[in-house]
Formats: sequence, C-alpha cells, structure tokens
Amino acid sequence: MKKTVLTVGTAILFVVGSVTFVGCGNSENHEDESHEHAEGEEHAEEGYDHSDGHAHEHAEEGGGHHENTAAFEREKVKDLSLILDAYFQLKNALVKDDAATAAEASEQLLSAFNGFDMSVITEDQMKEYMEIVEDAVENAEHITKNADVIDHQREHLVALSEDMNDLISMIGTDQKLYQDFCPMANNGDGATWISEIEEIQNPYMGTKMPICGKIQEEL
Repeated sequence: MKKTVLTVGTAILFVVGSVTFVGCGNSENHEDESHEHAEGEEHAEEGYDHSDGHAHEHAEEGGGHHENTAAFEREKVKDLSLILDAYFQLKNALVKDDAATAAEASEQLLSAFNGFDMSVITEDQMKEYMEIVEDAVENAEHITKNADVIDHQREHLVALSEDMNDLISMIGTDQKLYQDFCPMANNGDGATWISEIEEIQNPYMGTKMPICGKIQEEL
C-alpha cells in the first residue's frame, strides 16, 4: 500500500512542479531593488529559487498572481469538478483531432489530481482509490508526452475514461453526465468515454466520424 502511494505522489508532484516552474517565470529586472537590501542579502548566489522571491514580492502587494498559480498548493478541492473539467478539455480536443491541446489538457488533469482533497475518501475506499488514480496518472502522462501522436493518445483515453467512470461511481458528482459508447473504437473492440453533453461527439473517431456512437448510460 505504501509503495502505491509513493508512486502516485511522485508522478503527480513531478508534473505539478514543472507546471508551477513555468508559471512562476518572469523577466523583471531586480538589479535596482538589490541596492535597497542590506549588504549580504543579494540573490546572485547559484541555486537561488526565483519562485520564492517572486512569491515574496507578490505577498507584499496582495499576492494576486501568485495566489492563482499556487491554487492547488494552497487549497484542496473536495469534489471532482477540476478533474472532470480537465478530462472534458482533453476529450473535446481529441474530438477536434487536436493532439497538442489534448496534451496540455492531460497535464492540467495531473494537476487536478494533485489538488484533490483525499480526506473525502474513506479508509475502506482508499486502496481502490489509489489504484484508480495510479492508472489514471499513467494514462494521462502518456497523453501528455505524445502531443504529436494522436492515435497513441486515443489508446490511453480508453483506459483513462474507465478510470474516470470508476471515480464518479466512487465519489459521485452533481453534474449530469453521460457514458457514451463507440463500437468501432479500440480496434473494433469498442470503447466508452464520459461526456458532459447529451450530443454524441466521438473523441476516438474525431472529425472523420464525430457522431458515431450512442449514450450507454446516464451518470
């Protein structure tokens, strides 16, 4: 059990860390500000964490920008709303054959998993929850790393959609959702996906056959 938790945590935190690093980058020149500090407080030494300085600066000014970029670190979310939103962005990008946007959305999905408050998971549910998330993270990482291979992204959407269905069954949601099914997807074996709209928009067939499929179940 401990091994599973560490694996999931590592996978999620790695991506979130990289996202935070990019989001906190800035091109401001602090040369003039350094003269206002006492001698010995300059930040020229190697290894200085610019994100800390950036956060300190904004804390004095009200912290508007930093508050947004550190949302997941500051406050955990107790429902599936952010996870579902990222999944729908991913799914809808594949409907449009947009592999690059799908990769970006899957990265947001990883951040959303990291921002989920696991205190809502009971002790009896924890093992199953961690197994679902571990699998979902692995699939999302494949989608993120294959921004130019849409067929590979769609292969992993099959398993990711099953993970999402399992999470919804376990945790629940206030949103009205649909489990759709395409018999031609997954090399003819068929595959499901979760949709936020009643209209069929097929992420496996994309623009070639966007309305192929049917509603299998209302969630």
